Amino acid sequence: MAALATATVLTVGASGCVTVHGEREVVPSATKAEAARALSAFTDAYNRADQAYDPALDAGRVTGAFGATTQAGFTARHVTSPGGNPQHSALALTDTRYLIPRQAGWPRWFVADTDSNRDQDDRGPNDTRWLLLFTRGGPDQVWKLAYLSVLSAGDVPAFQQDKNGFAEPVRPDDATFAVAPKDLSADYVSYLQGGKPPVFADGDHTSGWRAARSKNAVGNGRVSQFVDQPLSEGDFAPFGLRTADGRALVFFAARHFERQTVAQGVRLDISPDEKALLSGEVHSSLTREWISNELALVPPKGQVVIPNRVQGLISLKGE
Repeated sequence: MAALATATVLTVGASGCVTVHGEREVVPSATKAEAARALSAFTDAYNRADQAYDPALDAGRVTGAFGATTQAGFTARHVTSPGGNPQHSALALTDTRYLIPRQAGWPRWFVADTDSNRDQDDRGPNDTRWLLLFTRGGPDQVWKLAYLSVLSAGDVPAFQQDKNGFAEPVRPDDATFAVAPKDLSADYVSYLQGGKPPVFADGDHTSGWRAARSKNAVGNGRVSQFVDQPLSEGDFAPFGLRTADGRALVFFAARHFERQTVAQGVRLDISPDEKALLSGEVHSSLTREWISNELALVPPKGQVVIPNRVQGLISLKGE
């Protein structure tokens, strides 16, 4: 799945919604039938866009971190392969269960826990599950996919449910957890920059990522500088669900930059897909910009685990 090839490792949401049109009643965010139609509409649109490498074909069904990265990916590949995707294979999502919270007002959201045909080990040790978070900004708007996370099938937690089987959302400002969902993005980028706050458990997307950056910062006539920025408003708002063991599973996003500067005579390598997203002229430096969406497991006390990160390049600027 070309547009998702940058997945290296998806966020949970908040029930603190803006009330509009006087809608204060707490109701299910969607019916299961409505959620199923939203998943089907996204899948159909995504497959058309992937086959043609045309971001316009699924632009109306994506938003947030997922939308930003896949739209950029399709835009680049539309330039490098204007005839479409010669290796297109239709995405299929099956064995789906819907995690639907009760909430008041808008935006509304739900999570689809589904099995994709992108793994090669159905129900084996390498089987994966996709967690797709859909949002809808108002009664006249369509459902759009905002976040995607991928977990091993055995790592998907059990979720807390009310007596009617609805998922239990976590407020963005819920202070009963080690980190409130609204603060996760800011704390995460602060940690990536300087190691503080030390609330994140060691792992590939925390200490491992910091170590890799440090190792690759200088070498072969190149110097890399990294800057990270939080994303927590509007289409990039965090969303969270309570798990059966008392934690919060939170979807959140962040923005990342790497500025490479080279010595005289050293060449900056740019792939054809990257060149399609390039602005400016590359002389001695190149800045790459990514957006990532992270999945966090947040306990009431203790360290936050980041089990998954999906990251995509959205722009490059030469100087």
